Amino acid sequence: MSDQILIAAEVLRNAQNFKTACNPVRDIIGATDIETAYQVQAVNVKHQLDAGEKVVGKKIGLTSFAVQKQLGVDQPDYGVLYESTQVQNKGSLISSELMQPKAEAEIAFIMKKDLTGKDITLDKLIDAIDYAVASIEIVGSRVENWNIKITDTIADNASASHFVLGETKKQLADLDLVNCTMTMTKNGEIVSEGTGKACMDNPLNAALWLAQVMAKNGQPLKAGEILLSGALGPMANISSGDVVEATIEGLGSVSLFITQSE
Repeated sequence: MSDQILIAAEVLRNAQNFKTACNPVRDIIGATDIETAYQVQAVNVKHQLDAGEKVVGKKIGLTSFAVQKQLGVDQPDYGVLYESTQVQNKGSLISSELMQPKAEAEIAFIMKKDLTGKDITLDKLIDAIDYAVASIEIVGSRVENWNIKITDTIADNASASHFVLGETKKQLADLDLVNCTMTMTKNGEIVSEGTGKACMDNPLNAALWLAQVMAKNGQPLKAGEILLSGALGPMANISSGDVVEATIEGLGSVSLFITQSE
C-alpha cells in the first residue's frame, strides 16, 4: 500500500477526530483515481472496525445524474454505515458530532438474504430485499467548504455522517418507487422536494449497481444490511436547533432534531 493512501487516510481521520476540516485529499491521491480513493476509505473502515465499530450497511452517493456530471463521473459511489451513526426516528443528534452537515431524504432497503454470485439481476435484488423504509441521511464532509471532487468524497466514506430510519415498513410490491413523492422540511418549512425518479430513475437502479459492485469486489451484500439508496431531492444545510422531517409517499415520515453541543 502506498504512502499516499496511508497519508490521505490519516488526514481524513484526524479531521474527523478533531472536528477540523482538512484540505482536499485529491492533493495527495489525485483527482481521478477512484480505485485509490476506495483504498483510502478501506484503511479508515478497518481502523474503525479495529476500534470496535460495527458496519450495519452501505450508503450510495452521487445518484443524481446532474451531480455525476458536475463531478465528471458516470457512476455513483458508496460508503459504509456504522452502528454508532444511526439515530432513532424522532431522536436527537448533537451538533458537535457533525461536520458541515446537510440532510437529504432517501428510501432505505433492508436486506433479508445474502446477495452472492456474479450474475446479480434486478429480480434477484428484489427477491433479496426484505422491505423499504423512509430515511434521512445526514451527510458531512471532512474536506473544508465541501471543496470535493470524486476522489475526495469516496476517500471520505462517500461523505457519510449519520442516518435515521422511519418505522413504516413496506414491501416493494406495495410501492411506486419511481413516482413516489418526497417532501423534506426544516423547522416546518419545505427545503427539498422530489420523487423516486430523481435517484437514477429508480432507487432500485442504485441498489442494483451497489449489489453488483460489492459482489464483484468479493464483499456481497448480507442479510440484515441497510442500504441507503440515494437522495430523492436536493440536500439542505442544517445546524443546531433544526428539526428535519421527511415524508415519502407510501412510507410515511421520519424525523430528527439537531441539539446544541454538550
